[in-house]
Amino acid sequence: MSLVAPVEDGKIVETASESSMKKAKKSSESGMDKDAFLQLLVAQMKYQDPLEPTSNTEFVSQYAQFSQVEQLQNMAGSMDLQRAGSLVGQMVRVKTTNTSGDTNYVEGKVDYVAYENGKAFVSIQGNLYSIDDLDTVADKEYLEAYEMASEWIIALNKLPSVANISLDDAEDIDALKAAYDKMNDYQKSFIASEKVKDLNAYVERLAEVRKIAEELEKEENGDKTEGTENGDKVEGSEGTDETDGAQATEQ
Repeated sequence: MSLVAPVEDGKIVETASESSMKKAKKSSESGMDKDAFLQLLVAQMKYQDPLEPTSNTEFVSQYAQFSQVEQLQNMAGSMDLQRAGSLVGQMVRVKTTNTSGDTNYVEGKVDYVAYENGKAFVSIQGNLYSIDDLDTVADKEYLEAYEMASEWIIALNKLPSVANISLDDAEDIDALKAAYDKMNDYQKSFIASEKVKDLNAYVERLAEVRKIAEELEKEENGDKTEGTENGDKVEGSEGTDETDGAQATEQ
């Protein structure tokens, strides 16, 4: 387990692993296990009414129930350990809730399985998590594709409406288009067709915005060039008039 704890605002923050371990411990302590059942049976025998003692038949029946509880608990623990053992080497996602009520997700490969106090724990990135907090078991390629699609859709949703985009949004739109083109068919299958249509609409609108910007730039450059040419002609004409005047004076 990790020996480093995160700190925020000068206070130690409970990690997802600690939340999972505490939850498992609390569940184990609050549950009605075989030891509690046996204590109740002993207490019943100790404090029974001596004038109306419990019959041997009832004690045998209760002991049989105790044996059944013990067998069921052992079976449940064995099944949890077997289920956890089958996860070694697989990519999983664990969902935990801390004392503040915040939900945390931890993803990673299960390195090994530990079994403590009748509970199975999986080790992910050096931390232990209760098997009860297991949320998803998936292939690594699936998780990567899912996260890639989620981040891509979030970035797409941050863009303004298609009608309101400008050249300031060009870099983001180009990056989204490039990222989508690099995805393989499996990764693209995680993106809804409506989102792909939205991307194409942004790309088409951006092309129009760029074309309009280029036309405006050409018009501005054309006006500057025309003004410069006109200015040269005027200066040339003035020079000609002065020369003609000088020649007339000499004559």
